[in-house]
Amino acid sequence: MKKHGILNSHISKVLSDLGHTDYIVVADAGLPIPEGVTKIDLALKWGVPSFQDVVDVIAADMVIEKVTLAEEIKQGNEEALRYISRTFAGEQSVNSQTTAQTAAIEFCSHEQFKELTRHAKVVIRTGENKPFANCILQAGVYFG
Repeated sequence: MKKHGILNSHISKVLSDLGHTDYIVVADAGLPIPEGVTKIDLALKWGVPSFQDVVDVIAADMVIEKVTLAEEIKQGNEEALRYISRTFAGEQSVNSQTTAQTAAIEFCSHEQFKELTRHAKVVIRTGENKPFANCILQAGVYFG
């Protein structure tokens, strides 16, 4: 049994298999999952697990060089935008046990975002029930 890191075997395997510039999606409960893209469904009930909980755990275990968000998050979910901005500006997350990282944050339309999900290695569905609580996390390289 693993002692540290992500216990979900599906997520752990996906992260282990990522190469530089591959990406995954962390999605709210309502984001459509494109046909042919693997879905890891973590949703238990509305709000559980939250978008923030899932991103915190993944960010602690993944080298992330870029985060892509839908432009609509700026008006539709300022709380999630502040969280992503804070988390990937290199600040320590309140819930995270590890040091946060710095990553570029880019925006595109929600329609473009949904199109990008077609090329994701996986979409991880949370129980989040707030609009635009979705992000694309692009893998960086760790030369530690």
